[in-house]
Amino acid sequence: MSTGAIIGIVVVLVVLAVIAVLLNKYLQRRRLQEKFGPEYDRTVEGSDNRTTAERELLDRQKKHAELEVKELSPQARDSYARHWTRIQEQFVDAPAGAVAEADVLVTDLMAERGYPTEGYEKQAELLSVEHSSTLEHYRSAHEISKRDEAGDATTEDLRNAMVHYRTLFQDLLGTTTTDDRAHKA
Repeated sequence: MSTGAIIGIVVVLVVLAVIAVLLNKYLQRRRLQEKFGPEYDRTVEGSDNRTTAERELLDRQKKHAELEVKELSPQARDSYARHWTRIQEQFVDAPAGAVAEADVLVTDLMAERGYPTEGYEKQAELLSVEHSSTLEHYRSAHEISKRDEAGDATTEDLRNAMVHYRTLFQDLLGTTTTDDRAHKA
């Protein structure tokens, strides 16, 4: 084989290798965008660059895979649903207390499902893997709860927090359909 032919083959192999790497990167990016939805964009915006953000999202998936996330028994699901109904009924007389209880109930539900509950940021990161469609609701509810603790939340803000908590609660409970999530997002 001539030197020119060998160089040609090497060049073709290098070009194919570069195309394979770029295609793999593109496909990985698409999978992450589909998996994380708006959380993908949020993570990219909050990062130095796209590669770092994508590495963080992949790390979240690895950490999530290490969790023992489980479905609730029908009895536990019913118990949580009844508790949520009681909290909603309390909202009329004590909006701030109801929002605080909603936060506690959502955290308890996360724990029973197998999610870590030690710190909001860690909760949000790991929830983003399987609950990205409702995660922004959790972020909004959490932000309103913080404002309420500082005395800066109106009753309308607290009502919105309850709506946001309910959306995540239903998703964690497994009572929200894909169509419901699409309409609430």
